[in-house]
Amino acid sequence: MIAAELLSSSSQWLGGLLFLPLLLAAALRAPWVELFSDFRRQHLLFGTVLALFVLWLVRRDFPAGLSYHFIGMTAVTLLLDWPLAVLAGFAAQLALVALGRQDLLALGVNGVLMILIPVLVTEVCAQGVERRQPENLFVYIFFSGFFPAALATLCSLLAGLGVLLVDGIYQMPPWLDEFAGYLWLVVFPEAFINGLVVTALVVFYPDWLETFNRTRYLQAPWKEERPPDDERRGPPQ
Repeated sequence: MIAAELLSSSSQWLGGLLFLPLLLAAALRAPWVELFSDFRRQHLLFGTVLALFVLWLVRRDFPAGLSYHFIGMTAVTLLLDWPLAVLAGFAAQLALVALGRQDLLALGVNGVLMILIPVLVTEVCAQGVERRQPENLFVYIFFSGFFPAALATLCSLLAGLGVLLVDGIYQMPPWLDEFAGYLWLVVFPEAFINGLVVTALVVFYPDWLETFNRTRYLQAPWKEERPPDDERRGPPQ
């Protein structure tokens, strides 16, 4: 998360212009009829907003204006599908703004880094897995949960660093050349947490995952049909 004082006015406007179309597309594509008629989906949505809000509150704030926290949007995207995931993330952002834990002027840039990029990476990976229609459950867990979370975190970190470099307002630390080594300390925990959540949902509540094909992944193991008893005994002697 980036504070507003570290961003130029052009970056703030550009972030808002990038994030606003995503919000509009999510609002248009969201399943409002199913949401209002299904209490289970409503509880999942409100619970996800609360979980994201708490997750983004548990963070490390640095005096320079940067904050580090887990994102968690990969598991949310697989749980709610991308339209509701975007709206849930935006609602959690508004709650942070209301508490003064996020700057309103940086809402667009942080929305791009925390919501747009993770949701886009997760959706692309999930669609790629679905096109191949694998039957192995671990393919879904790894390539839709663990790997997209790592890739999304990496893309968000690099994008945030790129914004700071272009604006030139933030004084870069002298150890920036060792930045690649620190990436693993951020990417792997994010991937592990999202992969663990997706695994738990697949095992205990697979019907909660909107992107999970229960028919294909949890089908009964194939068994060879056994012939009737008369055929197994062979012809009479």
